Amino acid sequence: MRRQRWERRENTAALNVIGGLIGGLLGAFAMERFQRTLGKISHDIGGAPGAGGQQYRKPQSEPATYKAADVLAVATTGRTLPPDDKPAAGAAIHYAFGGAVGAIYGAAAARTRDITAWGGVPFGATVWLIADEMGMPATGLAKAPSAYPLQDHATGLASHLIYGAATEVVRRCVVASFRR
Repeated sequence: MRRQRWERRENTAALNVIGGLIGGLLGAFAMERFQRTLGKISHDIGGAPGAGGQQYRKPQSEPATYKAADVLAVATTGRTLPPDDKPAAGAAIHYAFGGAVGAIYGAAAARTRDITAWGGVPFGATVWLIADEMGMPATGLAKAPSAYPLQDHATGLASHLIYGAATEVVRRCVVASFRR
């Protein structure tokens, strides 16, 4: 009996991680589509081509995902990326990060159901705060938050709220479909 409970718990954890991974990838896609839609309204608030939804920020001209891809290329090959390769590489960075963070979210959801409260929206806000507002400036991929206009922060937050909600919806659907 005890072993069955343990196996069930392990299966639930694995399903949540898989659901979180898939949800994170689809959440990153939803985030990118939202940024592209904003770009149709105004180039100033829209996403950079192929940057995985990463918006152009002024005074920074190159999206952080492009810079991260370039750092990775230099670390692995010793050379910077050609400009034509940066959009695809930036998108790969964005999706890899979105999927990985989604998998971590899925693992946390398996342990504590409270983490999924409010449909993933607090999760998205947390990712925005830690990754966009604190992490990118700390790693040198972006300037300090005070260097950007409020509009950039608002569209970044909105994009991450969509990411969080989409991640949670997909995670729940994956877990529910495998339990049947």
